[in-house]
Amino acid sequence: MNDVLTTLEPKAIWRHFQTLCNTPRRSYHEAALREHLIQWATDLGHETYVDPVGNLLIRKAASKGMEDRETVVLQGHLDMVAQKNADIDHDFTKDPIITQVIDGWVQATGTTLGADNGIGVAAAMAVLESTDLAHGPIEALFTIEEETSLRGALQLEEGILKGKILLNLDSEDRGDVYIGCAGGMDINVAKQYPIVATGSDKKAFKITVSGLRGGHSGLDIHKGRASANVLIVRLLNLLKERCDFGLTAFTGGTLRNAISRDAEATINVSNEDQAKLFAFVEEFEQATKTEFSATETNLTVTLETAELDSELKETDKDALLNAMYSAPHGVHRMSADLEGVTETSCNFGVINLRNTEDGKKAFDACLLVRSLVDSAVEQLAYVAKSAFSLIQAEVKLENGYPGWRPDPKAGLLKHFLTVHTEVMGHEANVKVIHAGLECGIIGAKYPGMEMVSFGPNIRGAHSPTERMEIDSVGDFWRLLVALLESVPKA
Repeated sequence: MNDVLTTLEPKAIWRHFQTLCNTPRRSYHEAALREHLIQWATDLGHETYVDPVGNLLIRKAASKGMEDRETVVLQGHLDMVAQKNADIDHDFTKDPIITQVIDGWVQATGTTLGADNGIGVAAAMAVLESTDLAHGPIEALFTIEEETSLRGALQLEEGILKGKILLNLDSEDRGDVYIGCAGGMDINVAKQYPIVATGSDKKAFKITVSGLRGGHSGLDIHKGRASANVLIVRLLNLLKERCDFGLTAFTGGTLRNAISRDAEATINVSNEDQAKLFAFVEEFEQATKTEFSATETNLTVTLETAELDSELKETDKDALLNAMYSAPHGVHRMSADLEGVTETSCNFGVINLRNTEDGKKAFDACLLVRSLVDSAVEQLAYVAKSAFSLIQAEVKLENGYPGWRPDPKAGLLKHFLTVHTEVMGHEANVKVIHAGLECGIIGAKYPGMEMVSFGPNIRGAHSPTERMEIDSVGDFWRLLVALLESVPKA
């Protein structure tokens, strides 16, 4: 078993993070980790409770002399994003994450690391296990399915938390404290199509867009990175103006909250148009490499032969490509109140066109809208819905969740800033994040609960380049300990 992390300091937190790396925990597969934590906490003498949706709550009594302090909720999520490079053989349902240390950073070998949010869970575990830390009553809340739908937080049983202070341990920048976040909504699209046989004078080709950086659909959406899904749709739309082709299949992206890194489409092209196809794909690759030269240095567009297959009717093909080309992606609006902060965005996360068992083709797509303004979430979601309603697709707006409205005058924030300056020697940056922290959802269920979110340096979350800075983990731990030691009296 890989255990490279157990030699790092502070051992209290890295040992538990190693356990999380050794325990597969992709979204929807958190049960094994939850059962491990239940047994572990029970052996320590702590109270455990699993709510009806599968969230885990572990309670620890206050340390001696701290019984009169406020109860603190330490909150993180059990699941991780499952992304890997195409050349890596890894099963996220059973294989451990293989870690390595490079230049002061921990990262995996060709897969996501799971620092988001494994390090938060590990920190809470270190507090729960400690025998020498000073703290008031602790409630450690570990939610499920945060990365896919926020279902754990959305369906969190009401009334189970006693604490009025929540420390969310799911942020990714040392020195920053988050006091607000975006809300969001999924747009799920589906439609079935009849098929037509392809002509014998055609040849099949697979076009692949790959080598993109990808990244977090909230944290990285404003950085000018390309979306493989958007590029493959763009390529196909431009191609239909140049030559006739039949569309047989395409696929791109794996998660609605990750900017797609790879996408491919299979088409049937007549012999007389093959030269046009080859010329255009080469032209498209050069144009997009130039366009994204500052952000996508490894972008490639390749063409290879494939097997002939049935295709969409030409009118269906054109309408579908037009609808996808119309769908929103990227930054929609920057905040007018918070300089440099994305207010509203949409990520075209997943697309698929595939054969069905009953002799048809099925199209499905998933987009994720985010905004600091709840009404803007609805507005942009309906823009996406309108694009696909034009082709009579079934469009569902699902898994909506509220944002977390910042309160710069909160007592907890003032306390955090004081402690941060004492521990770190400088002031913290107060920020609002364009991503879906669970704080907004939990706060809606527990009005009056004060919350902040903080964490160590994590880069490349939701992609195989994910890495975590070792020194920042030590600072994260020292800050958490100091906050618990100085929690106010109830």
